[in-house]
Amino acid sequence: MRNKSLFLGISILIINGCSSIDKKNSAPVHQENKTEHYVSEVWKSDQGDGTFINPILHADYSDPDVIRVGDDYYMTASSFNCAPGLPILHSNDLVNWTIINYAINKLVPEKVFDVPQHSKGVWAPVIRYHNNEFYIYWGDPDFGVYMVKTKNPAGVWEAPVLVLEGKGIIDPCPLWDGENTYLIHGWAGSRAGINSMLTINKMNQEGTKVIDEGKHVFDGHDKHHTVEGPKLYKKEGYYYIFAPAGGVATGWQLVLRSKNIYGPYEEKIVLEQGSTAINGPHQGAWVTTPNGDSWFLHFQDKGVYGRVLHLQPLNWVNDWPLMGKDLDGNGIGEPIFSLKKTIVDKQYPIQTPQESDDFNDGKMGIQWQWYGNPSVKWSAQIPGTDYLRLFCMSKKELPNLWDAPNLLLQKLPAENFTTTTKVKLNIEWETTGKTAGLLMMGQSYAYAGISFEEGSFWVKQVVCNDATNSSKEKVVEKKKLPKNEVFLRMEVKSPDATCYFSYSEDGNKFQIIGEPFKAQKDLWISAKMGIFSVSEATARMGSYADFDWFKVSK
Repeated sequence: MRNKSLFLGISILIINGCSSIDKKNSAPVHQENKTEHYVSEVWKSDQGDGTFINPILHADYSDPDVIRVGDDYYMTASSFNCAPGLPILHSNDLVNWTIINYAINKLVPEKVFDVPQHSKGVWAPVIRYHNNEFYIYWGDPDFGVYMVKTKNPAGVWEAPVLVLEGKGIIDPCPLWDGENTYLIHGWAGSRAGINSMLTINKMNQEGTKVIDEGKHVFDGHDKHHTVEGPKLYKKEGYYYIFAPAGGVATGWQLVLRSKNIYGPYEEKIVLEQGSTAINGPHQGAWVTTPNGDSWFLHFQDKGVYGRVLHLQPLNWVNDWPLMGKDLDGNGIGEPIFSLKKTIVDKQYPIQTPQESDDFNDGKMGIQWQWYGNPSVKWSAQIPGTDYLRLFCMSKKELPNLWDAPNLLLQKLPAENFTTTTKVKLNIEWETTGKTAGLLMMGQSYAYAGISFEEGSFWVKQVVCNDATNSSKEKVVEKKKLPKNEVFLRMEVKSPDATCYFSYSEDGNKFQIIGEPFKAQKDLWISAKMGIFSVSEATARMGSYADFDWFKVSK
C-alpha cells in the first residue's frame, strides 16, 4: 500500500481507566509521516467553516470505541467476519478520520475463519491505554473475550490472548482501578441463553486473564431490555456504566452510576431519538478534549448502509451526562445534526477514510478487507506494478459467492455515489469459466463482470437473490466484447442503495447493462462493494484479472 503510515507523537498519563489521556510524564512514540490526506468526493462531515454535520462517518463502523492520547484520537469498531479485523482510525479533532491500521491480520481460530463466518467474529471492541500500551478487547460470541495490545497503534499488534473463554460473552470493557482490574461484559442470548444482563469480573493486573466467575450488576429485563455494549468508567468517585438498550435500530443510551463498582446502580436514560430522524442513537464512547470538553460518539443504524457514526456534545449535570440537546425539556438529550467543531483554536486538514485506490506497487489500500481470512495465493502484489492482480481462484463446489472468502470489499461511503474500475481478464490455456468484476455484496448480491466463455470475452450483469440459501446466480444480460479489457461502473442511489450497472470499452461512453438492483445488507454488517476474480469448479486452474484502479466519485 502506498503512503499509509502516520506520524504518531504520543505521550500519555492514564486517569482512572477513562478514555482520555493527557500528554505528561511519558515517552513519545514516533512513526514516519507518509499519509496523504484523502478527502472523499461523496461524504465529508467537516464543512470547512468551523462546523461539522452528522454523521461524521457515513460508513459501517458499528459499535465504535474511542480514546484520546494527548492530542490524538484513536477509534476501533466491530469487523465481524471481515479480515483484516479491528480497524484503527486516527483523528485530531474527532471529526476528520483516516484509517491507519488493523489490530489483527487474521481472525482466530484461523481455520474457522478461513471460510466466511457471517455475523460471527469480532463483536463490539473497546480500546484502552494502560502501562504505556494500547489494549483492545472484544467478544467473539462463540469463543469468548480476546485481547490484543501494542505500544504503537499504527504498528504491529501482539497475537490475540483469550482472556475469558465461553459462549455468548460479548461487549467487554476493562477498568484498571488502583490495585484492582475489572472486566464488564454483556450476554448474547443466541449462545448464552440469557441476555439483558451486565456482569463484572475481576482480572489479573496485566489484564490478560479473568480470575473469578463474575457478579451480575444490572438486570435490564424490566425497563431496559437488550441492555448490552457496556463501557465502564470512573469519575469523581462514581463508577459509570454507559450501555445501550432497546435494540440496535430503536434503542436509547442508558447510563448507570454507583459509588461501589458492584452496585447498586442508579439509572438514567441520557440520549434518545425523540423528535429527530436519528433512530436508535446509542452505543459508543465518551471522550474528552484537551481543554476538558466531553463528547459522545455513537452509531445510527441505517439498514443497508450499516451503522454510521454521529458525534454529540456531552455535558455533566448533577453528576449525570446529558448527550446532544434536551429539545423537549424531559431531561433526556436528543441528537444534533449540525454543530461547531470540537477543536476551534487549531485548524486540521479535512480528511476522510480512504475509498478510491490506484493499486500502486500492485497492492490494495488500507480500506479493503477480505470476506474471510486472507491467503497469499489470492493476489500477486509485485512491487513496481501499477495494477492489482487477483488470481481466478476456484469457487469449488460453492453455489454462489456467499461463502467465497476471496472477495475484496470495502464499506459503502455515502447514500449516493458512483464507483468505477478498469479490469483486464488474462486467460491461460483458453480456459472457459473465468470471471472478474465489480460487486455489490450482501444477502442478495449483483455484479457487472467480464468473463471468458467458449473462446470469447463477454460483459454481463449477474444477480443472485437470496444467496444465503444457496441460490444460483442469474445472468440478467450479457454482451460480447472485442477484447479482454473493460471499464465497469456501478451507480448507487438512495434511499435504498439501488445499483445501476454500466460498462465502457473506451472509458468515456458507458452503456447500461442489466437491471436495477436493490442492495441488501449482510448479517450484522452493511452491504459492501468491491472486486473479485473467480473460476468455476470445473475449469482448469489458471488465469487472472488485473484491476488498474478503483474510483469512488459523485
